[in-house]
Amino acid sequence: MAKKTSSKQKPHPPKKTAKPWGGRFTEATNALVEEYTASIQYDWRLFPYDIAGSVAHAAMLGKTEIISQAESRKIINGLKGVLQEIAEGKLEFSLELEDIHMNIENRLVRKIGPVGGKLHTARSRNDQVALDLRMYLRDEIMELRRLLREMQKAVIGLADHSQDAIMPGYTHLQRAQPVLFGHHLLAYYEMFERDRERLADCYRRVNVLPLGAGALAGTVLPIDRKMVADLLGFSGIAENSMDAVSDRDFAIEFVSACCQIMVHLSRLSEELVLWSSAEFGFITIADAFTTGSSIMPQKKNPDVAELTRGKTGRVFGNLTALLTIMKGLPLAYNRDMQEDKEPVFDTADTVSQALAVVAAMLDSVSIHRDRMRHAAEDGFITATDLADYLVRKGLPFRQAHEVVGKAVLQALERKCGLLDLPLGEYRKLSRLIKDDVYRSLSVDASVGRRTSQGGTAPANLKKRLATLKKLIK
Repeated sequence: MAKKTSSKQKPHPPKKTAKPWGGRFTEATNALVEEYTASIQYDWRLFPYDIAGSVAHAAMLGKTEIISQAESRKIINGLKGVLQEIAEGKLEFSLELEDIHMNIENRLVRKIGPVGGKLHTARSRNDQVALDLRMYLRDEIMELRRLLREMQKAVIGLADHSQDAIMPGYTHLQRAQPVLFGHHLLAYYEMFERDRERLADCYRRVNVLPLGAGALAGTVLPIDRKMVADLLGFSGIAENSMDAVSDRDFAIEFVSACCQIMVHLSRLSEELVLWSSAEFGFITIADAFTTGSSIMPQKKNPDVAELTRGKTGRVFGNLTALLTIMKGLPLAYNRDMQEDKEPVFDTADTVSQALAVVAAMLDSVSIHRDRMRHAAEDGFITATDLADYLVRKGLPFRQAHEVVGKAVLQALERKCGLLDLPLGEYRKLSRLIKDDVYRSLSVDASVGRRTSQGGTAPANLKKRLATLKKLIK
């Protein structure tokens, strides 16, 4: 791995000759400016993409005879040597060279001589950095889609393991209707599937070649952009040179998609926190994914889930940062855009780590079926089923709703549940109620009747799990 240059490292004494734009200037850059404007502290991680893009560019320059074939081959071989040096940690990055692009080019020239300076023919750092960022994001998108699939596998595994578990379904965090725990979990499968789709859609707009746009107005040299696009696997070529160098929509869209992933992880994490509490007691998270208290020996804290909720705000902040950077910029490139990389890098790192650890945590979860069922049977959770019972008997739903509301009041006064309310009391509320009403009030009957598409019936869950297992193999 490349050796990072600390942002607190003292910069080397500035050398006027080290600057690619030094011919215009008569003074060396102030040391404070060197450190303030450098991006090598973080954009070093673009090195494999910068070199891959440069290799393709050099090959194109040779084929179009903008430089000789011999020069092209020498540059390409030199770039491969630089790549190996960085990968082995042998190249010391320099602040005075500002960024990864100039660090690589400088090393190339020192390695193969002045011919290395021909690499930058017909390109600018403006289209070069746009290329590198797009190539980086292509890989990150593919990795996140893979991690999302692993997350879905963890969800399916836990749902499959707990097919018979019945729990209270909630609205407003109040017990609403009984549902299968597995059905509840598969809601997250659907969320993560939409996340995968969003990233795939984002990939299409990322996968556009900006190289050839130059600084902003293209080049007069006879370059072959299609050749470069083919060599680098791009499916499209940017049509407007000014847009190509100033566009960061693709980065904003990537971070926005990551924000949605974190929303879903945060919602799942919140439920894991609730379910693992003594008040719920629905699950236990393995010790390996929890921590203790420095003062209270009995504590077992769901810190992984809590940190995931917290890191969601971090990713949201990165999106705000990117939007703020871009909102007032005139065309084309502006140095403000150097600030795009840290939010993007941090987002990719944070989301990748969160997906990996939450998926592993889900695999460690133990289910407490009895506790879930007890919570589902407590209170008036089958009240809607009683209303549906009356509807099947021919009573309009609004009237049925009123009857059931009165039944709940009666049960509250008697301090009992709907199953324990005497038939005589039900008969006072509606002559349509018979002794078969009690079969409608059990949680098993309630869950079992919901056979419509998307419902929570055991048969539905079993069928859906079978489909998903085949899909994710």
